[in-house]
Amino acid sequence: MDPEKIGKFIKKIRKQNNLTQSDLANKYNVTYQAVSKWENGKNLPDISLIKQMSKDFNISIEDILEGEVLTKKNNKKYIFIICIIVLIVICLLVGFYLFNKSNFKLQTLSASCKDFEVSGSVAYDKKKSSIYISDIDYCGKEDNTTYEEITCVLYEKTNNDDIKIKNCNKMSNIKLNDYLNNIKIKIDNYSQTCKKYSKNSLYLEINAKDKDNKSVIYKVPLDLKDNC
Repeated sequence: MDPEKIGKFIKKIRKQNNLTQSDLANKYNVTYQAVSKWENGKNLPDISLIKQMSKDFNISIEDILEGEVLTKKNNKKYIFIICIIVLIVICLLVGFYLFNKSNFKLQTLSASCKDFEVSGSVAYDKKKSSIYISDIDYCGKEDNTTYEEITCVLYEKTNNDDIKIKNCNKMSNIKLNDYLNNIKIKIDNYSQTCKKYSKNSLYLEINAKDKDNKSVIYKVPLDLKDNC
């Protein structure tokens, strides 16, 4: 799936229904900034919102995820498309490969730390999971420091140890907000199943080192919106 294509499609739907970004935001109880990020392909709505949009605007979920209305020029082509979908049953959504359309599930991942806002998802089936974090914003005390170096790591906390899942890109001579705006985390086919994640077992550790070699370390627990 192409987030930019989906975003343009959402924008087209909004304009066809004479809605502003604020109107759409109010309709789905989100901020207009969230709508703007959808339409610019920087983030995607929760799967529950995609389902609601499908009902509200009488458009199939498949059309929204494809970013276009799938036309049926003739029966043979339509049957062919359906067969391909049934046989492949794997689509890319917000950086994920859908493992199986019949049992694929998606849960929202967010920050439980008051200083950070995180938008992400965990996609999973019975055997494995994938993690995608698309948007990280720092909303704590104003920080205009230009850091010598900033890194971040995604961890999974277990009973015995903290397992490093993914290193983010290391950047130099950069402010914290600018660094976070450039970070996207994608882990495909992670061996851990969603049911194994306990409360706050996933967390981000962000390490910002200034020119005096002093470090500011943030640990950001990540919550799943619903139980797996």
